Parts: sequence; structure tokens; C-alpha cells
Amino acid sequence: MSAKFGPAGNAENFPYKSSADAPRWLKELGLDCYEYQCGKGVHVGEETARKVGLAARGNGIALSLHAPYFINLANPDPEALEKTIGYITGACLVADWMGATRVVIHSGALMKRTRREALDIALKSLREVVRACDGAGFGHITLCPETMGKLGQLGDLDEVLELCCVDQRLVPCVDFGHLYARTLGELDGEQAMERMLERMKEVLGEERARVFHSHFSHIEFTPKGGEKCHRTFADDGGFGPAWEPLAAAVARRGWSPIFICESAGTQAEDALSMKQIYQSFC
Repeated sequence: MSAKFGPAGNAENFPYKSSADAPRWLKELGLDCYEYQCGKGVHVGEETARKVGLAARGNGIALSLHAPYFINLANPDPEALEKTIGYITGACLVADWMGATRVVIHSGALMKRTRREALDIALKSLREVVRACDGAGFGHITLCPETMGKLGQLGDLDEVLELCCVDQRLVPCVDFGHLYARTLGELDGEQAMERMLERMKEVLGEERARVFHSHFSHIEFTPKGGEKCHRTFADDGGFGPAWEPLAAAVARRGWSPIFICESAGTQAEDALSMKQIYQSFC
């Protein structure tokens, strides 16, 4: 197996009206996967979801789904946790209709707590989420806690890896652009990429680390807040992180992660560039 590549949602040059046409289009481009976006809420109906899933299976496109952005595992309020569980189980229901195997979830915000306090709350919340997903019949869907890009958010690499230790089925969604932004450009280049991959292996074991989920794009950041906005590969201005060192490191290890490109509007063409560069190292 090798790494898979595809876009988050539909790019600006997507030539069709329905997402059910996306898998066919992506196959024609030479891509392998597609992340359906429910970031602003789970509003897709069963008929549409099943059409997307049927098209994906027919075109060999692996599906994942992004759960609502407003999930906050670090909120200790019981009512907020019930809402979070509802958002995630709702996303899993749509993923199940589609045949998507992974659901990406945000880690949360610090809410004026220390990082340790916020993480302890998130760990407790995530255990409840996993229990609820199992109870609803979604134990076959892999939840992927995501590394976050803003300094006030929970979700650096070690925090996400600790969240993934809640259950062996959890797989990290490592957003290398977010990690680059929250470290103000520090996590970039060959050594940084190797350190992150090795850290994943150390905490999760190679079997789980080698199939990690990932978001990748160039990101603009500010010194005070971290992530500002997503950029494209064509943007001038020195936005990072660089893709080549990560592509080379993954190819060298023979790992098979899923890479979802989140470039701002050019996510399909940039995903194809990512795949071609990765293949040059294989």
C-alpha cells in the first residue's frame, strides 16, 4: 500500500454541481480519496450521502468526513458534551451512509484553562464520545482527533497523540500546516518532519502510526495567534510548510497515510502535485 491523496471538499475548478460527481472527477485527475465537508453542520441527507458513497466505491475513491468545526472536547459543561456527542454521532451516521471509514474531529479550545486542564477534560469527553459511538453502532468508524493551528486551541501533536491513546481505534489527523502555524514556522523541513513521524510511532506504535490521517496546505500565521488562513501552493510569500521533506520521509518509511489537501480553492490540483512529488521519492 502507498499513501492516498485527495481534496477537502470541492475545489474552485470542480466542474459539476453535485458532490456525487466528485469521485468520478477525482479518479479522472488521478487522485485517490475525498473528504466530505460537514464543518458548518451535518446537513446532508441520506439519499445524497448514499449517492456519494456509491460513486466513490465505483471509482476507487476512499472517503472520509469532517465533522462540525464547533466541536469542543475541552468544554466541561455537560450540556456542551451532549451537543458534541450529537455532532459526532450525526457525522458518523452520514459517514456510515457514505461508506466513509474516517471522521475528523476538532480537539477544542483552552477556554482560559491550562493546556493540561483542557486536555484532561478532553480525554474524559472523548471516552464518552467513543462510548456513545459504540452504543449507536458506529464502532467501525475511525475517529481522527485533529491537530489545531491557533495558539489558543487544544491540539498540538503530543496532545492529539494522547487523545488517541483513549482507544486503539483512534487515529490522529495530523495537520502539518496547523503545526507549522502554531509553532510560528518552527515545524518545517526534513528534521522536523522526521521527528514528528518518529514521535507518532513512539506513542502509537508503527501499525497505527503508518496509516495516520493528514491534512496538508500552506498556511499564513500571525505571531500572536498562530493560524490566520490557508494558502495555495501557487501563492508567493514564503508560506509553509514545505511538502517535499514530508513526502520524502513518508516514502522512505513505506507508510500509507491518507493526505487531504486543504489549499484555499486549489485543493484538487495541489493534491495532485503532492501525489506526483511523493511518487518521485518512491
